[in-house]
Amino acid sequence: MRLYKLLSATLLEKDSRFFLGPELDWDQLLGREHLPKLLSSEAANWDEISPQQASENMAEGLLAPMGTQEVWAAGVTYFRSKSARMEESSDAGGASFYDKVYVANRPELFFKATTSRVANPGGQVNIRQDSTWNVPEPELTLLISPSGKVQGYTIGNDMSSRSIEGENPLYLPQAKVYQGSASLGPCLLIQEEPLPSSTKITLKVHRQGSLAASGETTLAQLKRTPEELAHWLYLSNSFPTGSFLMTGTGIVPDQFTLVAGDLVSISIEGIGTLENRVGMI
Repeated sequence: MRLYKLLSATLLEKDSRFFLGPELDWDQLLGREHLPKLLSSEAANWDEISPQQASENMAEGLLAPMGTQEVWAAGVTYFRSKSARMEESSDAGGASFYDKVYVANRPELFFKATTSRVANPGGQVNIRQDSTWNVPEPELTLLISPSGKVQGYTIGNDMSSRSIEGENPLYLPQAKVYQGSASLGPCLLIQEEPLPSSTKITLKVHRQGSLAASGETTLAQLKRTPEELAHWLYLSNSFPTGSFLMTGTGIVPDQFTLVAGDLVSISIEGIGTLENRVGMI
């Protein structure tokens, strides 16, 4: 099932059929356990609409599929991410820390964004004026229930100021947390079953109509399982309305930095495509 948050309604796609429901309280919605089963039951009372009507509703604008949940992120979960972080922080003497966390039992987890810092699908993500090296990080993002169970998936864009993080690993919050530093969408894939390891993640960045950067990876390259990451996030922590957790990136474009006006497109098989224009703040 794919669940879309519209401007004044909710759209569910199930078995190639579309159902239009009311505007929901997404804190209450995502704060429930057994969401796939409950949502299927509730959607039986929604109005079925045609694929064309569904497209027309989505064209009016999508919102990030969340309420006031916190967005967290995991780092150094792909080998490519580990090597890139070691390269960018070598001059600051922090390279060995990324190597150690890659093989450690405990993963790197950090706070990423509040709702107000998350851009809607089609909205604007930002790069910082005080950063000289900025990249998008395409990430499978977990929807986790209050009890810590993975209930769904979406696409996340973890915007990163690599020059700031590379200067000193202690600057990580400034490199990661700022206005427009993340985007989620275009929908929630609601299911408790894990995605296949062959699931492909693709990144494309267009600049003035031309392809400026691209890359792809699969979930087979993800070193830690979603359940493992969810376990560590919920250890000694609580999320009454659930949470979102970005699982790290396996795509780090070399010799590339974003500029204002770029169009970032991230696709994950089974979920869809998240697009955002880049601005500067």
